[in-house]
Order: sequence, then C-alpha cells, then structure tokens
Amino acid sequence: MTFDPIFFLLLPVVVLSVVVHECAHGLVALWNGDPTARERGRLTLHPLAHLDPVGSLLVPGLLFVLHAPFLIGWAKPVPIDRARLRDPLNGTVRVALAGPASNLLLAILFAGLVAVVPERGRFGVLGEMALAGVVVNCALALFNLLPIPPLDGSWALMRFLPLRHTIALHHFRLIGLALIVALFSAPAISHAVLGRPIAYAVRTCLGLFGVQHGPPL
Repeated sequence: MTFDPIFFLLLPVVVLSVVVHECAHGLVALWNGDPTARERGRLTLHPLAHLDPVGSLLVPGLLFVLHAPFLIGWAKPVPIDRARLRDPLNGTVRVALAGPASNLLLAILFAGLVAVVPERGRFGVLGEMALAGVVVNCALALFNLLPIPPLDGSWALMRFLPLRHTIALHHFRLIGLALIVALFSAPAISHAVLGRPIAYAVRTCLGLFGVQHGPPL
C-alpha cells in the first residue's frame, strides 16, 4: 500500500481542527454554567483526550474501505450536563453550535494564512497545509450541522421540536451512525449534500482575503 504525501499534511490539520471543535463545546458549556468538561479533563488540546473509537476510527475506516468520496469522522463527545446549564434549552443550542462555529473561525484563519503566503509558494508545504485547513474546517462545520444524531445539528434541532419528536430523534442515534456511513458511501448523494456546499464555503472564506482559488462547484 502506498501513502499519498498529502496525508501527512492533512493529519495535523485534521487533529487540530477536531480538537478545537470539541474544546469549543466544553468551553461554551463552562461559560453557560456547566463545568463538567473541565472537571473531566476535556478542556485540553491533547489529541488523545478526544479520541473516539467509533467516530475517529470505525466510521472513517468503513468509509475508506467502501471507497467513499469523503472520509468523515468525529472525536469523542465532550461530556455536557445540561441540568447544570443556567438555561438548559438555549444553552444546549449554544453548546451544540460552538463546535461548527469554531471550525468556521479556523477556516477563516487558515484562509488568511493562504492569503499571506506568496502566490508562487501556495503550492508549497505551508500553502497546501493552509488550504487544507480551509477545506477541512469547512467540511467539519457543515458535516456537524447536519440534523442527524449524534451530530451537533441534531442537538440544535431538538430545541425547536415537540417533546415526542425530540425523544424519537434521540433514540435515532444508532440508526443515525448507519445513515451517515450510507450517505457518504454514495458519491452522488454526498456531493449534493456536502460537496457543493463545502466548495462554496471554501471559496467564500478565501474570497474574504481576495484569494481566487478553491475547489470547483
């Protein structure tokens, strides 16, 4: 088996992006009154503290074996005790959206880095890593906003659903994992659901700094 050198550029970017995503959940929970993540040592940038057997290993592995067009995964969810939030209903939404929001901020920061790299050096290591940071973080943000349990979008959606629908969506979590694998194993569906939106988001982030570069729509 041969490894594409781009893998070694992507790995640190992916690890940083996923860890920041999870820390953002815990930090916003703390700001809203729940110190559970801090008490359990999850407000850390150490990658091993956030490794999830299913989301970090099993799902990406299955997608790789199935030759999926996207390799998507997630870290171990930060523990949140919603009963300790000062405003459990709205606090849950803030905590859920903190992860995707942190990835969008990282995408913009990486886009700024792309802009300051001299144009002739954008295909060097630093330029490629910065561009990978934009793509990876746009992908993580949009993927996690999907309203499929256990993704962040499902927690935000529950805030606005009747109780019976919230309970049903909560019990949909295991089926949701299978749906995610099936969704991203089908190239046409995955491109329609995430491919085009990710390309648009990447172009938008780069466009903020006047960089005309990105994946085709």
